[in-house]
Formats: sequence, C-alpha cells, structure tokens
Amino acid sequence: MRSSLLRILALIRKEFLAVLKDPRSRFIIFLPPILQCLIFGYAASFDLSSVAYAVFDQDHSAASTALLSRLDGSGIFQRQATLSRAADIAVWIDSGRALMVIQFDQEFERHLLAGDAAPLEVIADGRNSNTAGTALGYFSQVVADFNSDWRLMHGQAGKSVQILARSWYNPNLESSWSMVPSLIGTLTMMGTMMLTALSVAREREQGTFDQLLVTPFRPFEIMIGKAIPNLAIGLAQATSILLVAQFWFRIPFIGSFVVLYAGLTLFLMAAVGLGLFVSSIVKTMQQAMLFAFLLILPFAMLSGLTTPFSSMPSILQSAMVINPLRYSLDLTKRVYLEGAGFTNLFSDFLPLLVIGLVTLSGAAWLFRRRLT
Repeated sequence: MRSSLLRILALIRKEFLAVLKDPRSRFIIFLPPILQCLIFGYAASFDLSSVAYAVFDQDHSAASTALLSRLDGSGIFQRQATLSRAADIAVWIDSGRALMVIQFDQEFERHLLAGDAAPLEVIADGRNSNTAGTALGYFSQVVADFNSDWRLMHGQAGKSVQILARSWYNPNLESSWSMVPSLIGTLTMMGTMMLTALSVAREREQGTFDQLLVTPFRPFEIMIGKAIPNLAIGLAQATSILLVAQFWFRIPFIGSFVVLYAGLTLFLMAAVGLGLFVSSIVKTMQQAMLFAFLLILPFAMLSGLTTPFSSMPSILQSAMVINPLRYSLDLTKRVYLEGAGFTNLFSDFLPLLVIGLVTLSGAAWLFRRRLT
C-alpha cells in the first residue's frame, strides 16, 4: 500500500513538472484565465451605460422640454439628434445610430394641463431584444419620476404621461427572434474555426504534413485546399441553423438570401483564415484546440451576442474591430429581421473582407515558411 502511494505521488510530481516546465503550458494555465476574468468582468454586463436616442418633438412645449432634460441629465440617455420630420425616424433606427426614438404629440402639454393621459410614443430597435427591453425599462423609470413630480406640482391624480411603446423588427421583444439569427454566425464560427485549426495540426502530428514537402503543391494551393472544404462545411452548418430558425422557431425571414450568404461567405473566410493561422503556428492537435478556444471565447463574449456592445469599455470596443463575429451578428440580424441590403451593410462587409484577406495572407506566409 505504501509503495503504491509513493509511486502515485511520484507520477503526480512528474506530471506537475512536465506541465510547469513547458512555457506554453504555463501561459495557458495562468495568463488567459486572469485576463479573461478582468475583460469579462468589465465587458460582460447586462446593464446599459449609454442609450443613444433621437427625439421628434411636435409640441415644443415646456413640458416636453422638461421631460427631455430629465433624460439628458440622467447620464444614461444620450441624445443623438432632434428630428424635424417623421420620415427620419426610420433612418436613425435602421442605421443603428439610435436605439430608440421618442415622439411627442402636438397636444402633449395640453393633455397634461387638462389632467388627461398624455400619449408619448417610443419606438425601439427590437433587433436586440435584451437591449431594447432594458432601455425601455430605464425610460419608463424616468417617465414615472416625471409623472410623480408633475402630479405633485399641479395637484393632479392619475397617470400623466402614458407611454406607447413600439418595437420595430421584433414587435413582442421575443428573445428567440434576436438570439436564434445570431447563432447562425456564432455556432458556425465555433465549428469552422475549430475544424480549420485542427487541419494542419492533425497532419503534422500524424506525420503526413512532411509528405507535403516533397509534393509539387505550392503554399497557396495547400491553403486553398484546406480552406475550401471548411468553408463549405461552415455554409452547410449555417444553412441548417437557418432552417431551424425558419421552420422550427417560425421566425420570419425578411431579407434576401443572396445578401445573407454573401455576408456569411465573407465571415467564414475570416473564420477559416483565423483557423489556418492558428493551425500554422502550433505543433499538436491539443495546442490547436486550446488556442482556438482562447480565441473563440473572447470573440463570442465580446461580440454583443448576450450583452450590449455599447456598454463595453471603449478600449474593448476598439480592440474588437478585429472580431469577425461582431460584424456577422449585426449582418445576420439586420438581413433576417430588417431586410437590409448590400448598401446598408457596407460597414459590415468591408471589415469582414479585410479580416479575411489579412488572416489568409498571414496563414499563406506561414505555410510558405514551413514548406521552404
């Protein structure tokens, strides 16, 4: 019994030494968890620190000005524009520059002074149901405080301002309408990037990668041969999720399949490029899986999938300019729920194209170094 225990302790000591003496293992064990804890602690917040809104005030009264001053002074609501016509509402919501638009009726103050319920229309962007719901909750609290002070000052009873909320592109703020289209990019990236990262590492570990050194294949030919199958698999995965969204969850598809698949192709090109880049710098399949996971987790958490992107620290928002999933989520939801076209999605197509070209070029350069 004692000898068996000593052998086990010796084996445990050997495993600890093997892990701690390897610089890569020490890096994976200690640094990523600390960095991810700090990043997600600040970024993965369901609270909204800033709500961009626009106002269409047809009343221009002291009452409407007083309510807007409460919003502007709250520290959360940031007025982006004062609209002069109703047609501008769709422009600000569709472009994402305003999360909500507040519309005052021409008789707003007259209703208040008469003691009647004054209707106040709020149009929210429902493409992200969690964010829209939170913003409407904050706005309702500001209006409730305004109602209380108004009744106290004028000696009135009952509700003063009555909110009429409308959520565009997701009328009932159903979470599945926001989440399921987002999963088209998220789940596809996880599978595609992992498969691509393992492709070269698998051949190197099995010894077949050395056989490429004596073949007439050029580096870019090897890269294309590795990229296209994974790209096709990614499109097949995206199609399966799209079918589930339409036929199981019954989420209506408003946009164009051509636009959607063009965006998904650019997105998967970027994901495949990242996977090939990882696969080119590691030696084993285990390392490929670990490094791929270290990229996938931050990209998913900091893409705006579950928490508002606008609530993240500005330095993280700037750093996530290299995150292809960030643009994919915006693209898929806007095409699926809004029906956006190519001209409306230029700000998503261009970064995906740049990320794909940079990562594929970097992977090709690494392949060239390996094969020469």
